[in-house]
Amino acid sequence: MKRFFGLLPKPSPLRPESRVYDLKERLDWGEPALTIIDVRDRADFNESHITGAISMPADSLLATAANCFEVTRDLYIYSNTDDEAAAVAEQLRAAGFSKVAIVRGGVAAWKAADFPVEVVTVEVA
Repeated sequence: MKRFFGLLPKPSPLRPESRVYDLKERLDWGEPALTIIDVRDRADFNESHITGAISMPADSLLATAANCFEVTRDLYIYSNTDDEAAAVAEQLRAAGFSKVAIVRGGVAAWKAADFPVEVVTVEVA
């Protein structure tokens, strides 16, 4: 099996600003070794998010990230705006994380490309 993957072209390397197509290419390749982080508030995350993303709201991300990720882990960040995502990415880089990218356009661009999203439904008793 490893021989087969060696014949496939490798996905594009992580860039500080990535298109949704770059991220999808890495996910489809099969060995992503990355984490997708949605830094929007929990309500927005529950409404819809990139499949496989985890919710880590921006206000608590730095405190949580140090305990959850190696500083060399590929991290893809998105928010409601690219400016918000870029600000969070800069904070992570300043904290020592070396492989941080923003996903340009966030979940809206992901949906526009017709890529899968997840929704969290909460039952009210």
